[in-house]
Amino acid sequence: MKLENLINCIDYIELVNLEDLTNEIEGISYNSKKTKRNDIFICLTGEHVDGHEYAEEAIANGASVCVVERRLNIDSPQIVVSSTEESIAKIASVFYTDPSTKLNIIGVTGTNGKTTVTHLIQALYEAFDNKCALIGTLGHKFNSNDSYRDAKHTTPQAPELQELLYNINEKCIDNVVMEVSSHSLVQHRVSNVDFNGAVLTNLTQDHLDFHITMDNYFRAKSRLFESLLVGDFAVINLDDSYAEKFIENISDSVDKYTYGIASDADVKAKNIEFGTNGASFICEVRGKEYPVNLIMNGLFSIYNVLAAITTALAVGFDIQKSIQVLEKIPGVAGRFEIIVNKPTVIVDYAHTPDGLENVLKAAREITPENGKLICIFGCGGDRDATKRPKMGKIAEDLADKVIVTSDNPRSENPQQIITDILAGFRSVNNVVVEPDRELAIKEAYKLAQPNDVVLVAGKGHEDYQILAEETIHFDDREKVREIFG
Repeated sequence: MKLENLINCIDYIELVNLEDLTNEIEGISYNSKKTKRNDIFICLTGEHVDGHEYAEEAIANGASVCVVERRLNIDSPQIVVSSTEESIAKIASVFYTDPSTKLNIIGVTGTNGKTTVTHLIQALYEAFDNKCALIGTLGHKFNSNDSYRDAKHTTPQAPELQELLYNINEKCIDNVVMEVSSHSLVQHRVSNVDFNGAVLTNLTQDHLDFHITMDNYFRAKSRLFESLLVGDFAVINLDDSYAEKFIENISDSVDKYTYGIASDADVKAKNIEFGTNGASFICEVRGKEYPVNLIMNGLFSIYNVLAAITTALAVGFDIQKSIQVLEKIPGVAGRFEIIVNKPTVIVDYAHTPDGLENVLKAAREITPENGKLICIFGCGGDRDATKRPKMGKIAEDLADKVIVTSDNPRSENPQQIITDILAGFRSVNNVVVEPDRELAIKEAYKLAQPNDVVLVAGKGHEDYQILAEETIHFDDREKVREIFG
């Protein structure tokens, strides 16, 4: 694509050393080491790295022009803009011929439940003979039977995302359901994605190391709904404490649908029961009742299914058939995934206070009266430290035995993270501290009896552990199978 086409799509302040605007741009780069000949290099400023410092390396590797926020003391062509984050989103969209405008895209956002809800929605589209791609925490795939392509982020960076949407369109897939993280909204990764619908799961404490306050976190999530246009739809969890604030920020021209349990929503669950074989409830959809019997368990699973049913209502799918499809879905990898039985060992991705509380309550529902509930968890390093004591308190309140261990400590001292968690306990008499995660699982094996339930929380589907100096292979599911047999 010609450089002038990309320049025309952004609000630039100044063009420096640019004489020929007809040069062909063959790629977009924001990593100087991966820059190739005739790339346009975007100098992004991150928390730890400033892309402006790598402009010369990018030029040496073949970049023909740099997009910068300040004029650099180099002789190479530069485009000066006020925000390289906003510019890269616009440039990527135009470079890949605005692929999102040719697709029906549903964005799912919220603190917990995004991964499961996107998988449920993909299953619904396919059940009604509509091809649907999925983008999210586990990676991306072009259909439900496809294998995941790895993802570094829940929501990819703008160039990767726009290229992926372009490829989805080239494969004649019309629909996309994607997780939309708060980071991606703040960092403009999805600023030039044309969403046709948006779904809110919930909003509870997470990522406050990045957003600082819950109000900032809410405002970040709200951007997705504010981007909706006439004819688009929004699906809101009416039980969430932020529901009304989200609804207030949505344009009157957007169709709004709500779901819940405690609230008088368009789609609601009542007569809820939990058993060893799953959860059951009556789903009331605008006055009409449908019995639902899930393989999945836990109150959080009911909320996820309600979100999917409400999306089915919004897009016009038959509700009875939609429920029949959802009833057959066993769940998503690393989301309340039962790995072995007797004792029952569950692996879950819960890494927030709300997430841990929800899965512990769900685990308690399937714990026999003569059994105990054992919880293994830790907290990630270089992340919101204020949630650590809160999660400690939740574990103490809801589990019979707690084993505090390491999650992904990153650059932090694992023992300090554990100390922060223990600050939330009233008493540490019923707590086992074992920083080595594998040894923590082995400790649970020693403690557990056949009627017990063991919850290994925090990492879910992840097959790695991030330490200070390296990232090692570590999969909770593999370790549980290996240790518990």
